[in-house]
Amino acid sequence: MNILCVGDVVGASGCDHLRRVLPETKRRYQVDVCVVNGENAAEGNGLLPAAAAHIFDSGADVITTGNHVFRRRELYETLEQEPMLLRPANYPPAAPGRGWCTVDRGRYQVTVINLLGVTYMEPMDDPFRALDRLLKEAEQPRFCLVDFHAEATAEKKALACYADGRVSALYGTHTHVQTADEQVLPNGTGFLTDVGMTGPVHSVLGIRPELAVAKMKDRLPVRFLNASGPCMMNAVLFTLDDTTGKTTAVERLDIR
Repeated sequence: MNILCVGDVVGASGCDHLRRVLPETKRRYQVDVCVVNGENAAEGNGLLPAAAAHIFDSGADVITTGNHVFRRRELYETLEQEPMLLRPANYPPAAPGRGWCTVDRGRYQVTVINLLGVTYMEPMDDPFRALDRLLKEAEQPRFCLVDFHAEATAEKKALACYADGRVSALYGTHTHVQTADEQVLPNGTGFLTDVGMTGPVHSVLGIRPELAVAKMKDRLPVRFLNASGPCMMNAVLFTLDDTTGKTTAVERLDIR
């Protein structure tokens, strides 16, 4: 089984690039399930219902998110109504939406879990204990992916080691920079610290470079705007053993 996980989609240009390249990428790599992180797909940041619909129409089976998911209140109703649109599961229970779902293909089911890191981020429920709880709720699924939206590389690797052998793959999102540490952990869990992003190549994490420079150089408030120009789609392809659900291969992708 081939599972494609796509890095954070940034703005309208990221959405457009996703639409251009995702269908052919899925065909080329014979993708069975596609998960796309869409939390920055709206212009500025956050996610709007129209952008979520665009991502689904482009070929995503599941949309995961992160710390910007509740920036746009227009999304709250969609979070409640759309079972394949996730928000991190370790938000308080009263938050709109759900933190995990299962893609049912008949002969197999793939569970997708969305979690948020707490190191250098907002305080949330402990993602380690949250993962234990979710795996129990999902009845220890054979095929299970975890999108861990976190800042600290150590926190991402630590959760992957904690989950090793209990989930098929765990990968990081949020930093928008694709890392080069793809691996299969000792007990069969595939891992990549950060998938990267889908958006403008000539940018600072999707933002116009001059605006990011001004913010960091002058330390004054700046209204960030998304960059334009050529785009990339960063993703990771996990190949899973159909019998055990464990990862047999990990491949980073950068589709221009």
